[in-house]
Amino acid sequence: MAETTTGAGLPSGFRGAEQGWPELHRIPRPPYRVPLLGDVLGASRRTPLQDSLRFARRLGPIFRRRAFGREFVFVWGADLVADLADEARFAKHVGLGVANLRPVAGDGLFTAYNHESNWQLAHDVLAPGFSREAMEGYHPMMLAVAERLTGHWDRALTAGRPVDVPGDMTKLTLETIARTGFGHDFGSFERDRPHPFVTAMVGTLGYAQRLNTVPSPLLLRGAARRNEADIAHLDHTVDDLVRARRAAGGAGGGGDLLDRMLETAHPETGERLSPENVRRQVITFLVAGHETTSGALSFALHYLSRHPDVAARARAEVDRVWGDTPAPGYDQVARLRYLRRILDESLRLWPTAPAFAREARHDTVLAGDHPMRRGAWTLVLTPMLHRDPAVWGADAERFDPDRFDPAAARSRPPHTFKPFGTGARACIGRQFALHEATLVLGLLLRRYELRPDPGYRLRVAERLTLMPEGLRLHLERRPAATVPVPEAELPAPELRCPVRGAGD
Repeated sequence: MAETTTGAGLPSGFRGAEQGWPELHRIPRPPYRVPLLGDVLGASRRTPLQDSLRFARRLGPIFRRRAFGREFVFVWGADLVADLADEARFAKHVGLGVANLRPVAGDGLFTAYNHESNWQLAHDVLAPGFSREAMEGYHPMMLAVAERLTGHWDRALTAGRPVDVPGDMTKLTLETIARTGFGHDFGSFERDRPHPFVTAMVGTLGYAQRLNTVPSPLLLRGAARRNEADIAHLDHTVDDLVRARRAAGGAGGGGDLLDRMLETAHPETGERLSPENVRRQVITFLVAGHETTSGALSFALHYLSRHPDVAARARAEVDRVWGDTPAPGYDQVARLRYLRRILDESLRLWPTAPAFAREARHDTVLAGDHPMRRGAWTLVLTPMLHRDPAVWGADAERFDPDRFDPAAARSRPPHTFKPFGTGARACIGRQFALHEATLVLGLLLRRYELRPDPGYRLRVAERLTLMPEGLRLHLERRPAATVPVPEAELPAPELRCPVRGAGD
């Protein structure tokens, strides 16, 4: 489990809430506890996040659960989360499933402890890779990968087969980050089965989550051996990728993320990433850079298929803004304002990275009511924050993209929409993910009508990230659209940082 994440002077190893919350007894908990096991009645090892959402609805904006002798504090109330966003008093906590990924990604950007220097070094070296100039360079490669997706879907349409949405979105986003960031092609759309890298990645994510559901890792010895093999495969894949780039003489990617990792020194200190850290950062980007975006696209396609009026409005916007341009330009993507609202609303209901943890930098009082000692931490349940009726209204479970109309968005308090985390450690690739997802949704809506399976009900699979399970869609090819007068030229909006069983 997690170690100290703010530096020296704290107990090492897992820190239960008993150590950090002096008035823990004041925080609500489930009424029925099983000796030794804790609050496990009605819980499922396959859906721990969704179990916590059910407890949250019953117990309120801050509550606690006990499992295997350890107490956890959960938060979702908007006022509490806004206080936790104060970077002067709180920092990212690396614990639970994130800490369980340390054997995979070590001190990569997502899994580094706050006191590990490689996090800031990598962030400063890689941040220019997500500038507007860099994003414009990635855009043609995103288009090329999207064409492989539509070719794959055209073949399914011709054969009369439904498409596997989560599977195909995973192929798309893996190929996109691999090509744009590392100049690599996994050949995902030419395979009948998932690429072994994807299989290994899913295995490591699943194992990291399972570690939180058992009292001792010794109960997962067989799974631990498989996890070691999965990690070895991920390491081997990335080592081959880096070796090929070095053999090409460096700078073979035209300044992509891998080039930056291998060739760029910190602008102030002159430090460079070590070979081991390069491997960890590549794994971090390949895993995190495609897993969450594929989930976001899959949930958005589910909602578009279930809301034909919303899909029609978005499709009309695509036809108006893109016209008959076969390959939309970078700036044309940012002008799809309504489509971005659809993506944001999907991320609101099902943020695919569904929680983030915060810990106290020093002794403090959360929202003026709950004392916390230095190092005390809590888990923010993002799907519940995104459903707080005090912010989103009594109909917060309903899918409604107009919640992100500019006027409505301005009327909400800050820190109420957090699909990419918060603060200095928020997702570095969020603009990349949003541009990619908006582009792909626009291309698919322009090309297809999406028809759901009438018998399908949204089921959510958990493997640290969230994904709609078993989602299949039927396609109809659209005729060439009749394009109305182009939309008046407007300045492109800045891409904002927006990712349960919500109503269909």
